[in-house]
Amino acid sequence: MHPTPEPGERDLPRTPPPRSRPVDAWPASWLPHRLRRRRPALLAAGATALVTLVALGSVLGTGAAGNDVPSAAGLLGGSEGRQGKSVTASLPWPDEGQAAVWVEGFGEHGAPGTHGPRRPVPIASVTKVMTAYVILRDHPLRDGGSGPLVTVDQQAANESFSGSESTVEVRQGQRLSQRRLLELMLIPSGNNIARLLARWDAGSQEAFVARMNRAADDLGMDQTTYTGASGIEPTTTSTAADQVKLARRVMRDKAFRSVVALPHTTAAVGSGTLPNGNELLDTPGVIGIKTGSSTPAGGALMWAVTVADRRGQQHLALGVVLHQSAGTSPQEGLRTVFDTSRTLVEGVRHRVSAAEPATTSGTPSRTR
Repeated sequence: MHPTPEPGERDLPRTPPPRSRPVDAWPASWLPHRLRRRRPALLAAGATALVTLVALGSVLGTGAAGNDVPSAAGLLGGSEGRQGKSVTASLPWPDEGQAAVWVEGFGEHGAPGTHGPRRPVPIASVTKVMTAYVILRDHPLRDGGSGPLVTVDQQAANESFSGSESTVEVRQGQRLSQRRLLELMLIPSGNNIARLLARWDAGSQEAFVARMNRAADDLGMDQTTYTGASGIEPTTTSTAADQVKLARRVMRDKAFRSVVALPHTTAAVGSGTLPNGNELLDTPGVIGIKTGSSTPAGGALMWAVTVADRRGQQHLALGVVLHQSAGTSPQEGLRTVFDTSRTLVEGVRHRVSAAEPATTSGTPSRTR
């Protein structure tokens, strides 16, 4: 099956769309967040050195005698097993872009293994994971509840028929539950639904984006900047390591986990179903999370999978793969990110199956 791009994330320009505003016109609430992103030249040089170590670690993943050598990520505080070998050493990392993997129960500090340059890149619809996180933080769903009803406004209805982005058909005046809207945003990747939820939560998309950036700051996502709720803007950028931090937090939410694992959802108009665009769900053990694709971003994917260690104990593994076949087409980006992610998931499964957890500290709660 050939993946198709999320409708409307087709061939986005490398420059921000016309509605994007210059920095000096952005709301003042955004500016401190962006200013905090600045780093002295000395730290930039240090980051370059760390990237070099990571690259060396990936090249030296196995010793001459076939013995595993800790990767640079492991040596720099990544998750390590009892024998001192990083679970993320020698993984089949992608040949391009960047990636990060974290496995619960391995390593006291829970630091992810990373590969590739740690520079912010467009993340397309992976952005919707933060949108869902802020919505669920502000309006928690507990015990399988559907949450309050939200009235579809004229803007969301008008955007249903956009031919230039991924949207879901809704009608003005419809009253849909918060959970239904989360499904329509995360499963078929409705950009208009993401913006509708943003307006419902904060009054405007601009005010909601400020909340997204504050949440990123709170999670220590120092190389992440959100400029919209849907991810269509190529000015929304992040790193794989930052997105793993978000994945670890949001996967604590039972409602979020249940939504991203769904293979499809019911359409808001008519009686049809809308499939989940995440083809990785066909891989055994995969339980989510979110795809993204555009020409600037290439293919992007945040995934979650349960894997067993040598004792049969189950662990949650989280991964993010970004900037796959960037600059080509969304279709090619999705094909590449699915292929590289499947290979990476199998690599994680193999490594964990031969390992014993060093500690359970840093393990996220499975219930909210």
